[in-house]
Amino acid sequence: MADDAVTRFAPSPTGPLHLGHAYAALVAANLAAPDRFLLRIEDIDQSRCRPEYEAMIAEDLHWLGLGWPLPVMRQSDRLPAYRAALDRLTALGLTYPCQCRRADIRAALSAPQEGAPVIGPDGPVYPGTCRHRSMAEAGPGDAIRLNAAAALAHLNLGEIAFEDENIAPGIPQRLSATDFVAGVGDVVLARRGMGTSYHLSVVVDDAAQGITLVTRGKDLLDSTHIHVLLQRLLDLPVPRYHHHRLIRDATGKRLAKRDDARALRLYRAEGATPADIRRMLGL
Repeated sequence: MADDAVTRFAPSPTGPLHLGHAYAALVAANLAAPDRFLLRIEDIDQSRCRPEYEAMIAEDLHWLGLGWPLPVMRQSDRLPAYRAALDRLTALGLTYPCQCRRADIRAALSAPQEGAPVIGPDGPVYPGTCRHRSMAEAGPGDAIRLNAAAALAHLNLGEIAFEDENIAPGIPQRLSATDFVAGVGDVVLARRGMGTSYHLSVVVDDAAQGITLVTRGKDLLDSTHIHVLLQRLLDLPVPRYHHHRLIRDATGKRLAKRDDARALRLYRAEGATPADIRRMLGL
């Protein structure tokens, strides 16, 4: 690992931090060069994000002994940057508006001729129902999707590959263009009412913050092929990647924000110290 790594922890303020968040933040901070660990608040879903949760995030991270440069980047302040990226992809002829709801997609995928739906990083792979539509037809209730086949053809890519320095150092994680189209498909770049999506905003923000090492859970490994494709399309730097293990409960289930019993502030209330948390996490 390079000594000048810039990393980030990018939580959504939709609930209190739990042990899994603590592990992700500590891994990112441990791998960063001095004063190169950044905090980013991913608050594009304003219907679920709350300022009190953002305050809790900062309080819990400071309690763990972490610090970061100010000001903190917030996605809600960056909608023009996402729009510019989306406009660039549209100018390349790589986007289309989608009016399908989840029920429409489920119905299309359950048609007898379709067979069993393929599950990709974002769930069932979109069947392409609206792919024929042009951006001139886009309405306020539409999502915007990336035409995956057209994007790969534009770059003349036969595969998308990246290296993960934790899972398999020196061994590229490869996905052929054919498998990307079939197994990932036309991902959403802008969700209804948001103007962006996780996939688009994360690559734009990582570039803006100069992130050189992306650390995150192994559950997002399959999404990285999407992000590398978008980075290539937008002429953005491709950072290094480190997908770490997930923190699970006693049954092996990955922790989520609904697991309030493992919220950091409850451990704090019971007298746990930051050193106790690190030991619990094997750090």
